[in-house]
Amino acid sequence: MSQITLFGLGAMGQALAHRYLDKGYTTTIWNRTASKAHSSGLIAKGASQARTVTEGLEAADLVILCLLDNASVKDTLAQGIQALHGKTIVNLTNGTPSQARELSEWVGSLGAEYIHGGIMAVPDMIASGSPHSMLLYSGDGTVFERVENHLAHLGVSKYLGADPGSASLHDLALLSGMYGLFSGFLHATALARSARLQTGMSAEDFVSQLLTPWLSAMTQYLAALAKQIDSGDYATQGSNIAMQVAGMENIVSASEDAGVTAAFILPILGLMKRAVQGGFGGADVSAVVEFMGVER
Repeated sequence: MSQITLFGLGAMGQALAHRYLDKGYTTTIWNRTASKAHSSGLIAKGASQARTVTEGLEAADLVILCLLDNASVKDTLAQGIQALHGKTIVNLTNGTPSQARELSEWVGSLGAEYIHGGIMAVPDMIASGSPHSMLLYSGDGTVFERVENHLAHLGVSKYLGADPGSASLHDLALLSGMYGLFSGFLHATALARSARLQTGMSAEDFVSQLLTPWLSAMTQYLAALAKQIDSGDYATQGSNIAMQVAGMENIVSASEDAGVTAAFILPILGLMKRAVQGGFGGADVSAVVEFMGVER
């Protein structure tokens, strides 16, 4: 029977543990607040509770961590250093690429193997085994191949190379895309809400009838923009950046007239203006990527 140890019983950690129990794994759990092992229902379901980090490490060769931050990961594992040798550590804690690389080096120096991961799903998706759950992994490819069958229970696995920081980088990149979508949604909905007395359109109606169909159509355009970025050929297929700057300035003006902040729009407008000033006014909006380096 397969064995696994899980450190961390937040919402996601509990979901991970429930998933492995449902798959018949002998599951050992540990959490800084020990009472969560019972309140989560995991003990009643058959999980074993480790009293110490060392006990948790000794219970299985495959150890998964999902904690608040990577400082907590190191602090936790440091409590059981003597038991780390020979273990395979899969860290699913959100953090930065540099943190993942530092942890990989530290764990490796103690004789353990390290894979870093990023969970692109919410807890309910993991616990239920949703086919839409996706997890990103990076680190030693040989190690990943050896444990991939165990990780596959959590969702679709995407291996992103030997650099331990790669999973974190792509995790954060995807989250950036998500928050960009959310910021556009919030600004658009605030603008539409300012006219609700005249239109009678609720936020739900605006989203379902207008915004979602529009965004779905625009999503299809992303593949063309990505192709331009890969090739470096930013020849416009529609409105060039200079034309779009004029439209963006209209959004800012309309927002001010409606009493809605344009804070979400101003950063991308600033980058678009830099692109125009840099000689890309006639190019497609994808050329803005060339101006996204940090100014020093």
